[in-house]
Amino acid sequence: MKALIILAALALILHGIVHLMGTATYMKLGAVQGLTYKTTLLDGRWNLGENGIALYGALWALAAIGFVVAAVALLAGWDWYRPALIGVTVFSLTLTVLDWRVAFAGAILNVIILAWLWLAPYIVK
Repeated sequence: MKALIILAALALILHGIVHLMGTATYMKLGAVQGLTYKTTLLDGRWNLGENGIALYGALWALAAIGFVVAAVALLAGWDWYRPALIGVTVFSLTLTVLDWRVAFAGAILNVIILAWLWLAPYIVK
């Protein structure tokens, strides 16, 4: 059981780190292979401009921090990891849906995390 918790926490940390790719790209902090800087979301329908997309990139960093904090809480056995993880996952899902074309894999992973959170109390007793 402890190994499963460690594995889940590592997956959450990795998911958080991957969010930093969006931060680097949209805040023009570096180049990430497969991600192209743009100022639009919703498949080009919503133009945020340079400042808006930089803020969007900063929100990806906030999600990264949230996943790491939730993973640490999970490892420490703190009960508040569940509401924290639900919140950051829904937040991340929103970010990924806004940029679906390049972030669809993250959206799918967020749905899996939410399903795990919903089903885990029934599976793990």
